[in-house]
Amino acid sequence: MRISTKGRYALRLMLDLAVNGKDNYISIKNISTRQEISDKYLEQIINQLCKAGFVKSARGANGGYRLSREPKDYTVGMILNVMEGTLSPVPCLDYETNTCPRSNACITLDVWRQIHEAVQNVVDNITLADLVEKYHAEYGDEEIAPCYDQDMKKMLS
Repeated sequence: MRISTKGRYALRLMLDLAVNGKDNYISIKNISTRQEISDKYLEQIINQLCKAGFVKSARGANGGYRLSREPKDYTVGMILNVMEGTLSPVPCLDYETNTCPRSNACITLDVWRQIHEAVQNVVDNITLADLVEKYHAEYGDEEIAPCYDQDMKKMLS
């Protein structure tokens, strides 16, 4: 299973808003500069997050984006599920009712289910507030910088 670029960038964007936003709206341009992600690509991501009710927008000179709720109210799983649709390692677990014709005889189905449950358990038990706390412990009050794979591994360990 691999998390898409959109999923990873959505988590970075939400973390950026949590660390730098507080009660202020932040422009896409500022997030784009800090995260070194194209503002056009961020707009696509933030539109999905707005539709999901995770982010609020405001127009005007002091406009931009901010979290709709407190960082403690978002889990990594919520954010990834909005962007990815599912974190299931196999298609047959994507449906409430398994439609695979081999499901009754599939010896490996339980393995895939356990993998899915383990991953979901991890991402559902890490909140955005947890990541903000780890960020501040590591970097103090610095504005959040780009979160490359090594940095994310360090923050989540």
